[in-house]
Amino acid sequence: MDTNSKLSNNTAVILVSHGSTLPFAEEVFTEIKEKFINKSGLAAEIGYMKVSKPTIAGAVEILKEEVDDLNKIIALPVFLAPGIHTNIDIPTLLGLEPLEIDPRCPDGNYPAEHYLSIADDVDFDGEIELLSSIGPRDELLDIIDKRISEALSESELDDDAKTGILLVTHGSRLNYNKEFATELYDKFEKTCSLPSSFGFMELCGPSIPESINKLADENDIDRLVVVPVFIAPGMHTTHDIPHILGFLEDHEHEHSHDHGDHDHVHDLTPVDFDGEILYPEPIKADDILIDILIDMVNEKL
Repeated sequence: MDTNSKLSNNTAVILVSHGSTLPFAEEVFTEIKEKFINKSGLAAEIGYMKVSKPTIAGAVEILKEEVDDLNKIIALPVFLAPGIHTNIDIPTLLGLEPLEIDPRCPDGNYPAEHYLSIADDVDFDGEIELLSSIGPRDELLDIIDKRISEALSESELDDDAKTGILLVTHGSRLNYNKEFATELYDKFEKTCSLPSSFGFMELCGPSIPESINKLADENDIDRLVVVPVFIAPGMHTTHDIPHILGFLEDHEHEHSHDHGDHDHVHDLTPVDFDGEILYPEPIKADDILIDILIDMVNEKL
């Protein structure tokens, strides 16, 4: 991808991430940043909403030091679907107007310990342009196909074993995540000849167990590839979903846990499938993802 004609010496990019208590996400986002810089030629830094460093305000300070005469920052949420984080939290942390009223706190007066209350203010006199989330782009299907192929290469069954596919994502109390997953799955289903479905980890349905049980009941399958449609590994992909799939014992994971802005309560319906379950890695710093991010930024340069 040739971006030389679009490079700007006074523009930089913040790759906005959620942040995690586990190290996996930081490792992945460091690789995403390095690949993004190398391929785009643009100055870029990661800005974490919470937990991890640098913060969004900290990322601005780093870019001000790195880029002479910096007068524009493009903030790119590396999130698959829009939601409270992309429409409310990230604009607020950037010092911009939120895109909608916060259902968690409609009056905008957050508790003193809330991460929006304790975050440092962004100190920048130039323009900050906030982009949308990635959305259900066709290119994501190529990554999903790669993960399916990688999983099948590890299968203990013969090549002629009957295979089903399940795409799983987080879920949300708002409609955004379900709209994303539904549209992405509709595109995937048109390109996939195997029995397939999708399910949500929590907060909306169909749940992962519901989708697996229905897929197994309606189709004669020997193995199931469960593809986590997440950017980076974290608590959800390394603990929550494996627990739902029956890979972890009950004592290894709590069914409900608090992430600060909402409690996670998972469907306790057992998975009724005796075949092989294959569980590949999430998207991570796939080269296709890097191209998507660069394309999104180039549209604004």
